[in-house]
Amino acid sequence: MSYSEILARVVAAVRTAGRPDGSVKLIAVSKVQPLDRVRAVLEAGHRLFGENYVQEAAGKWPDLRVEFGRIDVHMIGPLQTNKAKLAVELFDAIHTVDRPSLAEKLARLAQDRGASPDLFVQVNTGREPQKAGILPEDADAFIARCRALDLPIHGLMCIPPEDEDSSAHFAILAEMARRNGLSGLSMGMSADFEAAIAAGATHIRVGSAIFGARTYA
Repeated sequence: MSYSEILARVVAAVRTAGRPDGSVKLIAVSKVQPLDRVRAVLEAGHRLFGENYVQEAAGKWPDLRVEFGRIDVHMIGPLQTNKAKLAVELFDAIHTVDRPSLAEKLARLAQDRGASPDLFVQVNTGREPQKAGILPEDADAFIARCRALDLPIHGLMCIPPEDEDSSAHFAILAEMARRNGLSGLSMGMSADFEAAIAAGATHIRVGSAIFGARTYA
């Protein structure tokens, strides 16, 4: 699969769902990818990327932004509270706000800086103990708490269990966003982004289908 093929599939899925062109943002997940692969996607004109690790992003994107100009980079991996300060300086959006301590840290940083990245609350729709995210039954109260801290909560994010139908989890997230008046839905990855688009995703996170398989050290 190539970047251009993924773009074509996104456009087709958006139109099949009866949604406006441009209503879904493709986040090219570049974590642990060789720099030459990232450059190739940049040279193709793409300007929205996702990273899982603060330190990796810090070593990669400042130089690429100097070279290529405006690039939006979103944090899509778990964020340690002690790395929040660097994260808010690096990222245009953080998709993994998942606990009160992190929300409070981000609120303090936003007050100090006078600005904040767009924020998404991560919901653990599958209630998986090994995964981060607010449990569904706690999400409404957590969203209200974040808003009380004046945090710019743009939407919700989820990562469905691998062995379950993703569509059911996408529907849960979409309903949760609707009742909380949130427009952003960060959901869908390489294997299920078309189902996510059908369910209303505004941001899809696609990595290996664009860049190829990752090789971890």
